[in-house]
Amino acid sequence: MFTPNTPKDQEEMLAKIGVSSVKDLLKQIPQELLYPALDLPKALTEQELSAHMQALAAKNRPLKNFIGAGIYEHFIPSAVGALSSRGEFLTAYTPYQAEASQGTLQTIYEFQSCICALMEMDVATASHYDGATALAEAVCACLRVNGRKEVLIPAALHPHYKEVLKTYLRYFEEVVLNEVPFDEKGTLALNSLKEKLSSGVSCFVLSQPNFLGALEEADTVSALVHEAGALLVALVNPLSLGVLKAPGAYQADFAVAEGQPLGNPMNFGGPGLGIMAAKKAYMRQLPGRIVGIAQDKNGERAFVLTLQAREQHIRREKAASNICSNEALCALNAVIYLTLLGPKGLKEVDELNLERSHRLAELISQVPGYQIKFSAPFFNEFVVNCPKPACEVVEKMAAKGIGAGYALGKDFPGMENCLLVCATEMRTEEDLKAYADALGGI
Repeated sequence: MFTPNTPKDQEEMLAKIGVSSVKDLLKQIPQELLYPALDLPKALTEQELSAHMQALAAKNRPLKNFIGAGIYEHFIPSAVGALSSRGEFLTAYTPYQAEASQGTLQTIYEFQSCICALMEMDVATASHYDGATALAEAVCACLRVNGRKEVLIPAALHPHYKEVLKTYLRYFEEVVLNEVPFDEKGTLALNSLKEKLSSGVSCFVLSQPNFLGALEEADTVSALVHEAGALLVALVNPLSLGVLKAPGAYQADFAVAEGQPLGNPMNFGGPGLGIMAAKKAYMRQLPGRIVGIAQDKNGERAFVLTLQAREQHIRREKAASNICSNEALCALNAVIYLTLLGPKGLKEVDELNLERSHRLAELISQVPGYQIKFSAPFFNEFVVNCPKPACEVVEKMAAKGIGAGYALGKDFPGMENCLLVCATEMRTEEDLKAYADALGGI
């Protein structure tokens, strides 16, 4: 606990350095800089401020959301927020004397355990800033493991993840980043992947599903990558693992994800939840914090930050990463969400996502001029080919109160008429029909 200094403490400190007041310490700063006049409106009462904020909020236009593209709208049980907002958890920062906070460490340990079970992997970290950071850190770990200099990624990788990865790799000497195109089905062009896999490839990133919503042939890709002696990094939607095969089941070496769909709300610029897991063989290459179980001097169970020799506060420039922080509160939301649902509940949510998205695809395909672009199977997101630029469709649908999807033309040249559409368990049959009707009327 922080105890502020008392007036007596201040007097003693000031007397020691020979000044009479704190203001004397600031004499060198010009008065106009020290106490500048601020052009601010007069103060408001609480009631006036509440009315002002409500007026600002009223400018927002609520839309029926069919936008995914990496951040998804899912139902969050009220118990998630009720528990994670308790004072014991909702703190400004992880305690630096970590072992003094056994409750916080246990929640992180339980999160790691849930992620290992969900991913079918051996070890998981305490979390990272977001999915893009987790992916970049996993790729860097692969480069350390085998020392090779080429990284392969799918062309249908999330464009923002590509940019973060490029930023990370910019300072890796001689490391090159190459892309594998997608085919007419929307999935990896496997022949191209075979051609590009060589003895110089460190790792391949498998996005499952990919940014276009398509589900890849994970077992086939894994076999090709490992046959070339490279490592496989699986980037997954963690919510989908109630029905899709887990990364460990197709022998991924590292598994990463954006954990926002697991009990965390959508936000505009707020925190994500980077998830990372790995095979035990690569445990010491993992970045960030890992919580383990030990015994204290009395033989009692104790949760501790373990394998800290990997981290920057010990190894400095030789550390696995310069990241030592994490998204503990978002991870807590995720572990509460997963615990509340359990395997059966997660599967039910996934089946609803499958049902709603495929029903929407069926309705859209009946609207003249609109077609489902790719034939590959999908989870809760798919690409629609529009008879006009997708950005125009988005604008006109917004005027009807519908967030139609993500226009792909900006990130995928030649796909200006393509719209990435998502439907989760939040959308009802009426919502789906309203979407198709609105689409037919623009």
